[in-house]
Amino acid sequence: MRTIKITGARQNNLKNISLEIPKNRITVFTGVSGSGKSSLVFETIGAEAQRQINETQNSFVRNRLHQFGIADVDRIEHLNVPVIINQKRLGGNARSTVGTATDIYASLRLLFSRMGKPFVGYSNIFSFNHPQGMCPVCEGLGFTSTIDLDKLLDKNRSLNEGAILFPTFQPGGYRWIRYARSGYFDNDKKLKHYTKKEWQLLLNAAEHKPPNPGPSWGKTMKYIGLLPRIENDFLKKESKEHTLRKKDLQKIIVSGTCPECNGKRLNKRVLSCKINGKDIAECTSLSVDELLSFIQSLSAAPYETILNELKKKLGNVITIGLQYLTLDRATNTLSGGESQRIKMVKHFGNSLEDLLYIFDEPSIGLHARDLDSISQIIKQIKEKGNTVLIVEHDPDLIKIADHIVDMGPLSGIHGGEIVYEGTFDGLKTSKGKTGTYFSKKRTYNTAPRKATGSIKIENANLYNLKDLTVHLPLNVLCVVTGVAGSGKSTLISKVLPAQFPGVNIIDQSAITGHSRATLLTYLGISDKIRKLFAETNKTSVQLFSNNSLGACPNCKGLGIEKIDLAFMDDIEQPCEECHGSGFNPDVLKYKFNGKNIAEVLNLTVEEAGHFFKERELLTHFKQLTELGLSYMTLGQRLSTFSGGERQRLKLTRELQSNNNIIVLDEPSTGLHPSDTERLMAILNKLVDHGNTLIVIEHNLDIISQADWIIDVGPGAGKYGGELVFTGTVEKLLKDKISATAKYLNRHLDGDTM
Repeated sequence: MRTIKITGARQNNLKNISLEIPKNRITVFTGVSGSGKSSLVFETIGAEAQRQINETQNSFVRNRLHQFGIADVDRIEHLNVPVIINQKRLGGNARSTVGTATDIYASLRLLFSRMGKPFVGYSNIFSFNHPQGMCPVCEGLGFTSTIDLDKLLDKNRSLNEGAILFPTFQPGGYRWIRYARSGYFDNDKKLKHYTKKEWQLLLNAAEHKPPNPGPSWGKTMKYIGLLPRIENDFLKKESKEHTLRKKDLQKIIVSGTCPECNGKRLNKRVLSCKINGKDIAECTSLSVDELLSFIQSLSAAPYETILNELKKKLGNVITIGLQYLTLDRATNTLSGGESQRIKMVKHFGNSLEDLLYIFDEPSIGLHARDLDSISQIIKQIKEKGNTVLIVEHDPDLIKIADHIVDMGPLSGIHGGEIVYEGTFDGLKTSKGKTGTYFSKKRTYNTAPRKATGSIKIENANLYNLKDLTVHLPLNVLCVVTGVAGSGKSTLISKVLPAQFPGVNIIDQSAITGHSRATLLTYLGISDKIRKLFAETNKTSVQLFSNNSLGACPNCKGLGIEKIDLAFMDDIEQPCEECHGSGFNPDVLKYKFNGKNIAEVLNLTVEEAGHFFKERELLTHFKQLTELGLSYMTLGQRLSTFSGGERQRLKLTRELQSNNNIIVLDEPSTGLHPSDTERLMAILNKLVDHGNTLIVIEHNLDIISQADWIIDVGPGAGKYGGELVFTGTVEKLLKDKISATAKYLNRHLDGDTM
């Protein structure tokens, strides 16, 4: 059998491991969080394969590709061309849609340019990003943004008193000068006393040179009204300043459907072109399965090739369980799981073989029913002659593997080894944490807590919700489930806080703050650790911050320096002065308990628990360990945390809560089953403290231990949005309609797929 042969892998915590991975098979890598799975699969195998492919390109192309460092490995032999499908959400701005991301919209544009009547132009004309196709009012966005004058201006103030409330227009600001020194206004006159002419000049004047400006007016400076200035400088371009002022803009901007195109993005001429009574925008507003039915109803011999291409592409989207999406849905509104599946679609139609497909937890965000179709897709990819590597925790996906590599035995410095290699049957009798999980008998909650009351969500009809009214029990662990796209997140993360603003939502979104923020700064204990160093060494606290006096003068505290190699790729390497610590080397001579500040920041949470004796610090480290984050280092930047890690970190602030209503959105994301057990202990502790926990979850181990279940469905999109079941786990298991009931029964019986 042909294999990919890895010799001496030492990336991150990998302990000089060697292994052979069978080609044209599905290999699943499992193990607890921090055990070394991603270090081996993504940072060693995937990165090296991608780097070598990039090196075959010319220097012009290479400079525009993502750069990969050389993996810390002795040798990798027989690598294939890689296709890496990760969890990174499809970003993009308002112009990036499901249709554009899947290339389905390109095929649809081609169809309309050939079959549509009357003929209005070729396929590019049907693009809302094309000057001749876009709506002239909203410029192809489908919505218009207007400025709320009451939020922008305080009419009870003068220009000198700061009447313009937007940043950079405050008195003395460089944009304020364009109004205060224009010669048009009495700067001490309150805005509410302005004449009609003054209002027109202040708000709407076209760009021109003022006739009598003040003495500090520059020779080349021109005057333009406040509204067109904000529109030109902030709204019409994705500039750095636009990004910087995004939150400020949200305060003054009111967005609404474009009155000209009614949200269709295209101009009237393009929309006049129809196929069987539908324009192209009406087609993109249909769900994928509805659009497929429409395409199947068309018959035109000359255009069979285009029609068949569309049928195939739409069929692929349905196969991966996203039939409820519409092509006009913006990609930046998709979940991580939806984004990952959209990326899969592009690979179904190709006829390339002998590729190396690498998936990063494709189960994320998916109900057990959806996993059935994902499993079939992965098997199809393999059957085309490709090699598939999957990093995964979900039992149902682990079961489809031809070969399993279990990493561990634990995380961080206690991981990085191969615990088991072989088939799934052999895994069940292996000694690692994964094997232990599969050998256990599964149970469910037979003694649920009794609710002390309830709160009622009434007439929920946002998105696909069908006028739902549902009671949420208080002081229990309530799990809300349902297939992906059923409406459960809309119900709990959007409608619930709208009707009950006091609810505390803990999700997986990025933690806002300084770009250099670390685990310690989030916990609020970085100052305490710096103080320990300062007191021990009788010196300034600021020396022990690489954002302050302690920063390395060469790299300014970053720990890395970029080297420009002209026509070759730029490379990043550890700073020569500080060797990557980010600290001035003189600072590193100061020690606390035998370690300098850089060595302390490199400690894992587990190691820190043994190193420090201070009780207030140990409390934090114990909480992180309980949440399965013991492998994180103290100085790890928050920007490197995964969504699941961010959510569990946020949860540390709730551990002492009492009598709160807390919502968690898929807290098991990225967790090994053994870590899920620890998470359950935390959730139960929170409920025992008098809190109400509402958990949106697909994980069958968590669902099985709930006090109360709310199941939303029965399907996704327009087929969902209904209340399928409410009650205890015991009652759910007897339900004949719920898809969750079907898969939970199978899970408890230990059946394989």
